[in-house]
Amino acid sequence: MNKPGSFLSKTEILDAAEHTLRRYGPDKASVTDVAKLLGVSHGTLYRHFPSKAVLREAVTERWLEERIVAPLSDIAGKPTANAFKQLGDYIAKLVELKQHYAAQDSEMFRMYAAVTEESAELVGVHIRKLLDHIALLIAQGIEQGLITGEIPAGVQAQSVLYGTARFHHPAHAYEWRRPGVLQEFSNLWALLERGLSVQ
Repeated sequence: MNKPGSFLSKTEILDAAEHTLRRYGPDKASVTDVAKLLGVSHGTLYRHFPSKAVLREAVTERWLEERIVAPLSDIAGKPTANAFKQLGDYIAKLVELKQHYAAQDSEMFRMYAAVTEESAELVGVHIRKLLDHIALLIAQGIEQGLITGEIPAGVQAQSVLYGTARFHHPAHAYEWRRPGVLQEFSNLWALLERGLSVQ
């Protein structure tokens, strides 16, 4: 049954687009496929999202928010007496989530990887959220006397995020299936901990 386009919600469109992208893959899925699933014309969808690229970005943004940012926000916002340990838990969870979805939700992860090359604004917002979380934990660690305060928390946050990028940035996803990669992450984190800690 066809549904009037004026009654379509953003959530309905994004749900249908995500379903379509998973079914056909990010390269083959089209706005027409999404419209067919919703029972509307593709012109109706263009009134909500002016292009396929904008629709893909919106789906990716929601996916990142729900699958990656939300669980990390829970860790960053949890009260703790040891922010240094919580920082380690946060980075380990970031690595776990990215590698999990690369393996278990490959179509959406491929789209995320593609969008990172196409939309600097979306990626910038995502990275800013992660940096804010990490900087918050580092600032708390400094207040608790656990993390060195010689370097500003924001600068340390950038070093932590970019220094561990090989284990969570989609450009490196091809490396994550290699045996020993998680041990390599553990080795790197042990080194970073020594650099962050109060000597």
